[in-house]
Amino acid sequence: MKRICLLARALLALLALLLTACGVEPTGPADGGEAPTGVAPGVTLYFVDANHQLRPQLRATGRLGSISEAVSLLLQGPGSSGLHTEITSVTTTRVVVTTAPGLVQLSVPLAARDVTALGIDQIVCTALGVHVQSGGSRNDQAQVGFTLASPESDRRRTCPAP
Repeated sequence: MKRICLLARALLALLALLLTACGVEPTGPADGGEAPTGVAPGVTLYFVDANHQLRPQLRATGRLGSISEAVSLLLQGPGSSGLHTEITSVTTTRVVVTTAPGLVQLSVPLAARDVTALGIDQIVCTALGVHVQSGGSRNDQAQVGFTLASPESDRRRTCPAP
């Protein structure tokens, strides 16, 4: 009879162990963070439509490229897309980009008088678009530095386009 009691206790202990498994509790889905950026067929540049609204335009370059390359392409104009730019045409399109935590700083070959407020938005949206596609945070801001000192160069901006 003692053997049966010992066997029954052993089976109960084994059953209790199996029912509690390894102690891992079920949880909901875990946040995986930002989606990977993948391979880009080109770069998105922001131009202006007839209603004075920013519109993205994919420039098929075969790759995403850098922020500097994207803004340089933007400065070359919209081509035959039916859109226009609020940035004065320039012959020099070299753009210098530096990044700091939370901030993308751009030095453009323009004076503040060469670009409207909407033109500044074109630069900011193009730069931040590439920044995010390259793995940067959607919360980062851009600062556009002009060739002549201007209060506009001190402003930190986000892209107003949807």
